[in-house]
Formats: sequence, C-alpha cells, structure tokens
Amino acid sequence: MSTKSKTKTGNDSRIAENRKARHEFFIEEDFEAGLALEGWEVKALRARRANLTEAYAILKDGEAFLLGAHISPLNTASTHIKPD
Repeated sequence: MSTKSKTKTGNDSRIAENRKARHEFFIEEDFEAGLALEGWEVKALRARRANLTEAYAILKDGEAFLLGAHISPLNTASTHIKPD
C-alpha cells in the first residue's frame, strides 16, 4: 500500500523567502505586501525561480518597492515579451 506525502496546510503561502537576511539581521517587524507581476513572472515564481539574496524593499510615498530581486524567466516564456 502506498503512502501519501503530507502536504503543508495553513495560511503560509510564501513562494520565496530571504533566509539569509533573517540570519544576518534582527528583523523587528514583518510586512506583507502584494506585487504587480506579468504573466511570465508569475509562472517563474511558481517554478521557484526567484533569487532574493541581495533583495531589499524601500518605502516611498506610501508605496513599497522591491529592489535587487531576480526572477529568472522560464525557457518556455513568450518570445514577444522581453524580461528586464
């Protein structure tokens, strides 16, 4: 009889996390924010192709901006959209 692997249930739906920052810095407060993404970026994030090693956020005029993050495009991404 085969056994099914247990899936993690709960409200934690993080796709990427900067674990190095949590190790090297004292984080006083967490903020949760949404991102405006294009279709290829969503697919790449779901495929776990994000690198947050040098990423940080700045607050400007009531908005948060994510800088230094890298999302690698998939090989099957559309040919008419050029990733930055």
